[in-house]
Amino acid sequence: MTRLPNKIKFQRALLQWFAEHRRDLPWRRTSDPYHILVSEMMLQQTQVERVTPKYHEWLEKDPSLAELAAAEVDEAQGTWKGLGYNIRPVRLHGIARETVAEYGGELPRDPQQLQQFKGIGRYTAGAIASFAYGQDAPILDTNVRRVLYRVFVAQGDMRKDGMERRLWEISARVLPKGQAWDFNSALMDFGALICTARQPKCDGCPMTPFCRFFKKK
Repeated sequence: MTRLPNKIKFQRALLQWFAEHRRDLPWRRTSDPYHILVSEMMLQQTQVERVTPKYHEWLEKDPSLAELAAAEVDEAQGTWKGLGYNIRPVRLHGIARETVAEYGGELPRDPQQLQQFKGIGRYTAGAIASFAYGQDAPILDTNVRRVLYRVFVAQGDMRKDGMERRLWEISARVLPKGQAWDFNSALMDFGALICTARQPKCDGCPMTPFCRFFKKK
């Protein structure tokens, strides 16, 4: 098990940073699990700037899982046009129909149950559970993976399966109880704005006193 001697310092620094620098994103103004599902599906390998207008367009046309389920799949594909990775609207449409048929139109709260839907992986399940239902569910997307790797590990191949398991463990252990919405949002924003892939903004970063990546530079 990975030692996390600076866990509390990391939690405090990250939440303080987020309080001052959080992004105002439309899907952060709702706790509707369907709206959060739509945003997460759209954000897969797509920039926020491209997603925002499509997110609004999609929800204007199909504001609920029931309405999406009642539509034809080619209608969903038409609304999605321009975002790429066109299997995603097909899967979203399938999730809507399965949810209406099996769960009365309401997405399950349990992350393990959410992962039974085709198209919902461990990250998306954690995002729905934490952002919609307020559960202490860890997440690990590209930005979060990079932040946790740099701060707590900074050695070994980040792409290996063993490292993936290790980073999921860190994500779960570092998550402060009862603060999943703020903390998971903060992790994603910090990776997108500060701990970026190519040119991380280490100057003035609140993590530098204990970041393993920074100490190796």
